Amino acid sequence: MKTNRTSANLAGILFIIAAVAAIIGVLLYHPILKDPTYVIQASPRETSVLWGAFFEIITALAVIGTPLSLYPVLKKYNERMAIACVGFRLLEAGIIIIGILSLLTIVTLNHEFAKEIKPNTVSYLLVGKSLVALHNWTFLFGPNLLLGPSTLMTAYLLYTSRLVPRFISILGLAGGPLVFSCAILVVFGAFPQVSVWGGLLAIPVFLYEMSLAIWLLVKGFNSPVADPVTVLR
Repeated sequence: MKTNRTSANLAGILFIIAAVAAIIGVLLYHPILKDPTYVIQASPRETSVLWGAFFEIITALAVIGTPLSLYPVLKKYNERMAIACVGFRLLEAGIIIIGILSLLTIVTLNHEFAKEIKPNTVSYLLVGKSLVALHNWTFLFGPNLLLGPSTLMTAYLLYTSRLVPRFISILGLAGGPLVFSCAILVVFGAFPQVSVWGGLLAIPVFLYEMSLAIWLLVKGFNSPVADPVTVLR
């Protein structure tokens, strides 16, 4: 069906946009994350940070768009689960926006610091560090903790309906729980989020999203798809 093909192409494009924009965004606003004195610097790399925020907004919009583009197809197999997928991705996008707002607030504080004649440097540094910590938590809870359930449910629907090859769905069925478990382990201090273990546990979900995106762009959904009534049984 033409509608299914359109949904497949749109979802594939948005998966790729989300991944690329997220990587570019992190690279651009990296100065704030790694420099604890950024808020009191005389000439910080503000333009880079602002562009990073722009790409994070693109990421958030793409994160919202992927489940919405898949919804018209997936709802035929389990509407409640398809709605849940949309809900989790909306929460993820909202947390991403909160994280980038915390970094933009540091940029504003930097402007205020420059205006003051005798600024309280210690206070500015403490607030700046707190806002960076907030961003780091949003980076963990959004693209990791909340990504897990949405990935698992989407992959389950794709697996049972056979809309895409089984190996892609299996990557998602494995990647969702792994990225969720990774977030929980980071919360309890097992290892840092940006670490070897954090990277290894995130690989399956990344491979799932990229292989799914490529398949949807090149092949679309498998046709004919499984009968929704049969799937629900």
